[in-house]
Amino acid sequence: MMKQDKDEEERGMWGNQREFFLSCLGYAVGFGNVWRFPYLAYKNGGAAFLIPYVIMLLCTGLPLFFMELVLGQYTSLGPNIIFPKMAPIFAGLGWGMIMVSALVSIYYNVILAWAFFYTFASFTSELPWTDCDNDFNTPECYLLQEDKVCKNMSMFYYNQMCLEPDAYCGLVNLVSLNASHCYDPNENDSLVVADGAVHRITPSEDYYRNRVLGVTGKTWEDMGGMQWELVGCLALAWLIVFACMVKGVKSSGKVVYFTALFPYVVLIILFGKGITLEGASLGIDYYFLKPDWSRLADTEVWSDAAIQIFYSLGSSYGGLITLASYNKFKNNCMRDAIVIAFANCSTSVFAGFVIFSILGFLAHELGVGVEEVASSGSGLAFVVYPAAVTLMPLAPLWSLLFFAMLITLGLDSQFTMVEAVTTAILDQFLSLRSRKPLVVGVTCLLLFIMGLTMCLEGGVYMFELFFFFSSGLSVIILAITEIVGVHYVYGFKKFFRHITEDMGIVVPRPLHAYWLLTWCAVTPLALLGILVFSVIYFVPAYWGEYVFPLGIQVLGWLLLFSSVILVPLGMIYAVMTNSGSGKDLFVPTPDFCPAHVREERRSGQVNKACVIKDAPVVTVHL
Repeated sequence: MMKQDKDEEERGMWGNQREFFLSCLGYAVGFGNVWRFPYLAYKNGGAAFLIPYVIMLLCTGLPLFFMELVLGQYTSLGPNIIFPKMAPIFAGLGWGMIMVSALVSIYYNVILAWAFFYTFASFTSELPWTDCDNDFNTPECYLLQEDKVCKNMSMFYYNQMCLEPDAYCGLVNLVSLNASHCYDPNENDSLVVADGAVHRITPSEDYYRNRVLGVTGKTWEDMGGMQWELVGCLALAWLIVFACMVKGVKSSGKVVYFTALFPYVVLIILFGKGITLEGASLGIDYYFLKPDWSRLADTEVWSDAAIQIFYSLGSSYGGLITLASYNKFKNNCMRDAIVIAFANCSTSVFAGFVIFSILGFLAHELGVGVEEVASSGSGLAFVVYPAAVTLMPLAPLWSLLFFAMLITLGLDSQFTMVEAVTTAILDQFLSLRSRKPLVVGVTCLLLFIMGLTMCLEGGVYMFELFFFFSSGLSVIILAITEIVGVHYVYGFKKFFRHITEDMGIVVPRPLHAYWLLTWCAVTPLALLGILVFSVIYFVPAYWGEYVFPLGIQVLGWLLLFSSVILVPLGMIYAVMTNSGSGKDLFVPTPDFCPAHVREERRSGQVNKACVIKDAPVVTVHL
């Protein structure tokens, strides 16, 4: 057997089609389905938000998802190898995607580390964020129940005691006007409501800020020391990723049977519990059952829908191409793309019912409106939900279930992003394929080291910087470049022939028209719209009320361009190394073909380029 043939064999394949399907589903269904979509739906008109959401799924999410599955499955190559073979001018596009996956995987595992921290903290009879009596609690920590007791005496709760209005207002150099207001005697129109005059936080927020992160009082100029318990949790997260990926898809394909399905089991359990809680109907009403159709006239609603569906399915990170590259050549990836895309959206909607039933319960117990407890992102997962479970019977159990779900949600996405990085290395350097465990181990170790800055006491600032810049505008730019390259440079007709004639996928006439319309017109225009809206609504990186300094914002932009810059650099490299005409940069090389054709050519069985009918290629001597 020739060395090249052996290399192709060593690349590996999925054990069966279910492993691929569950891996794609697990990759697409992540943190955003649980902690971002429900809040967006609540904010943007409830059930009315489904209209722009589904439209954007059909315009951008599904077409990109299917296109990337086809690219990977047709060539059995990672993104860094596919695009220079499709058209040498795009030599840097795949590496830009790999860079995005590497950057995102650094901060993504930090979220898993936080989830592990909370999981371990839940092994107790009373959750540590239940009250303000712990060593880590600050004077700002307050319990709403205690505050009500103080208010009944016309006083205010602060530092675990009831203060007279004068003393309470005096904490922020104000003077008490009456039992409900403070003012500054040196300024006119300085009247403020006493409740909001002094900054106070709930026990769950105090726990997150001061026990988990240790961020209080820290800035970019003083990041503080290392949170060693968090380092241990981060190391555990990377160790699990390594153990599950040590043999590539051969090992991760077995793990996804649990990690992809377990979150659904937990969501169903939490839903069953949530709808039985008092006040749950209030939260569900706010979330979904009272649609505000007037919101559909707001461009921000459509922008939120487009951005959410684009990032939710994970296109243009290189992960989908990588997963599909381990597929059997004749697999019906169109069916998989459609089912997974709609399953992802359905999961988001269902997760919203779970989350808002619990938020409704929390609002009812605290005697406040749902809008006062509704949140998104890490604030929902690590502050609001933990506060809610403290009010439930068997609170540690519900806490364990929720954070175990978060861990499995994150692991699937993390597997795919790290797989994209390691596959790129192994495809680029074929001699390393026999040392796959070493490559996976070194990759995980390096990414772990890069994430250590996020385990400092002020590490959440570095986390937010990566969150803001590593996969925002850059992924949209990469997606636009990708779809233009595939359907305008390589050509829609040739690409579609690969699907129907080579891979044998039956495409009904209505779907043929749909793919033609979206790939060649609707999706590129929609992506341009998403890019424009992302720029319009872009805000400087911040955490809480702390807006990062200008120098740090510049660092963030450099982080963003670290992936995008690889596209023009790849173009420059292609031009400098091109020995033919300029046209050769825009036509496929002979190796842009299925793996079995490349193997046959290398073994001498076939001595021709891989072409379809009139498709031009760069000719080479074999």
